[in-house]
Amino acid sequence: MKLLKLVPADTNIKFLKLRVPFFILSIVLIVGSWAAVLTQGLNYGVDFAGGQEVRLTFEQRDDAPVGELRQLVGGLGYGTPVVQEFGAPNVVSIRVPLPEAVEETPGAATEIGNQVISMINEEYPGVRTDGNETVSGKVAGEFRQDAVLALALAMLGVAMYIWIRFEWQFGAGALFALFHDVSVTLGIFAIFQLEFSLQIIAAILAIIGYSLNDTIVVYDRIRENLKKYRKMPLPELLDLSVNETLARTVMTSLTLLVALLPLLLFGPASLFGLVLAITAGLFIGTYSSVYLAAPMLIWLGVTSDSFVPKETEADLQEKKARGQV
Repeated sequence: MKLLKLVPADTNIKFLKLRVPFFILSIVLIVGSWAAVLTQGLNYGVDFAGGQEVRLTFEQRDDAPVGELRQLVGGLGYGTPVVQEFGAPNVVSIRVPLPEAVEETPGAATEIGNQVISMINEEYPGVRTDGNETVSGKVAGEFRQDAVLALALAMLGVAMYIWIRFEWQFGAGALFALFHDVSVTLGIFAIFQLEFSLQIIAAILAIIGYSLNDTIVVYDRIRENLKKYRKMPLPELLDLSVNETLARTVMTSLTLLVALLPLLLFGPASLFGLVLAITAGLFIGTYSSVYLAAPMLIWLGVTSDSFVPKETEADLQEKKARGQV
């Protein structure tokens, strides 16, 4: 019985032939994405914009009705609430966006929290209130700073890892590819004004991880081939390496896509942004591994000499003794 092969074993696609047009396209995408972020801004959720947080315990239930609560609180008209389990299945945290200028009115934010509590008590008697607190814009701003720091440290850490494992050119190429992936993802959320919350930060970190994994597989094959085919021109060697890993890349991407598409099409609205970001990142990360991470090695001057072990003084002495030098 023959195994199913989505990609033939002897593919010879000239990926690097179009490296310049695709590099220009990538630069345009990066610039356009940041232009959208800076001009239109991101549609921050409660995590990054501030709001009123209410914590409740459903003492008479084993699980809190998270989906029903999201729909119920959303009917108050204050925007899309964030409803999550909080430490236990029957404990929830509900964060509601606050209207403009509410923070300047003493007690107004707390009153909105009381409305949420009253409505939930009418539908679910016996609910215990554990907290009714205001998340200020200052605290939300600190969340934004921490999120940016987390993304930056993740990208730098990845670049340092690849630099140590391979060569500095590989680290620089991977860092540029990751910067492209993050930039384009942010651009999508800025252009379509999708809600940007902590969930999306988690999705971007997942994109960085996936793109890194894909890039390392390609880079590892490139390193092996640099040792094996020392006389082969670098563009041909990169094409060979990408083609040799193509079957693995396609299979991995399709496997993830099979899991993501049902969530994207039929999943709850609260997960739409998260799943959309990861799905988009799947394609963006694969593209950058092939058309950015690999071609960057040409422009950064990678050669096969970097991966040939250098002769030690003992090796030279042994060669002299044998008359080979």
